[in-house]
Amino acid sequence: MLAATFSRRAAAAVPANALRSVSTWSAVAAGPPDPILGVTEAFKADKDPRKINLGVGAYRDGNGKPYVLESVKKAEEILTASNFDKEYLPITGLAEFNKRAALLAYGADSAPLKDGAISVTQSISGTGALRIGGAFLARHYPHSKAIYLPVPSWGNHTPIFRDSGLEVRGYRYFDKKTVGLDFEGLKADLRAAPEQSIVLLHACAHNPTGIDPTQAQWAEISDIVKERKLFPFFDMAYQGFASGDTARDAFAVRHFVSQGHQIALAQSFAKNMGLYGERVGAFSLVTADPAEKARVDSQLKIVIRPLYSNPPVHGALLANAILGDKALYAQWEGEVKGMADRIISMREKLYGLLTNDLKTPGEWGHIKSQIGMFSFTGLNSDQTKVLAEKAHVYMTADGRISMAGLNANNIVHFAESVDAAVKGNL
Repeated sequence: MLAATFSRRAAAAVPANALRSVSTWSAVAAGPPDPILGVTEAFKADKDPRKINLGVGAYRDGNGKPYVLESVKKAEEILTASNFDKEYLPITGLAEFNKRAALLAYGADSAPLKDGAISVTQSISGTGALRIGGAFLARHYPHSKAIYLPVPSWGNHTPIFRDSGLEVRGYRYFDKKTVGLDFEGLKADLRAAPEQSIVLLHACAHNPTGIDPTQAQWAEISDIVKERKLFPFFDMAYQGFASGDTARDAFAVRHFVSQGHQIALAQSFAKNMGLYGERVGAFSLVTADPAEKARVDSQLKIVIRPLYSNPPVHGALLANAILGDKALYAQWEGEVKGMADRIISMREKLYGLLTNDLKTPGEWGHIKSQIGMFSFTGLNSDQTKVLAEKAHVYMTADGRISMAGLNANNIVHFAESVDAAVKGNL
């Protein structure tokens, strides 16, 4: 009794917080905020009716609203009528979708495709395709574990490949002076890269700059890659969405394959079908023959199985329905062109406002020459900061904007705000 009383009194004398053990996670440091999500959060908190969000990487219609393609709506109706089940897909996903995704990327004339020598797996959108590819190369590419990324590149490329076990390096891509492609720097850096290194190439609509090589420049890049025995890994997240032509946007991929390169390819159907939340993508590798393909298939399954077991079914069924039906496919191609054309029209309008109407200091031709969803405006971090604070215009600190966020209702406010920021009048 006395011992119990003493124990209670002793415990009462010790501060309560000292009795609690130190948390297991007390040493976990706060990570840096995501630059894109931070822009969106600031935009949402802003109550001004003129506010514009140009940070989000998703298509918006002429009224600034999310856009669901009519071809997708019809595919949904077909799926609902078919009363499809919710069973698991195989590890590598929906076989029909994989076949049609490869056809879209490589083209009907592709020799490896005709020979049954392309290994394809469904992925969790383009991000998942890149992660699968990175992990596969880290395990099975028999040469360098270094991957060269364009500078700049999509912000998620570096963590994806580092987490996959690859060493991330860079090659010159963007020329700040011209707000264009640093083609001479690009070529010099690829030539200087150790033989058999991996090189990441944006197939079209380079993110974040919106600057693509010309077809003639792609041919030169292909020659250098072959000369240096580099391994090309293409990220094609915007096929059809860049120019409005799926074949034109796949030029680099198809040219490299035609020249004998064994490429890796990450595809996404988020942008070109508007299937953002459905997470539909594919990863593929060109192999020597069907026997080699079978071995690669088996190892891709070993990479995927512990990651997520198998991919989601609904989005793949939607994409497969569109790719596999002539009428739906034609309608989809028309809608993709319509989205691309609207963005191109915004580029033309913005260029005209800045150059002709407002006489904004500087050269703005890059607004028109860039392609795809994004544009590197050339605005600096101080200017982007004042645009957010004074004009309620939100973009990333490096001056990248999503052209899809501009429309007839807000483009004049944006152009006038940029003009004021450049002139120092905001």
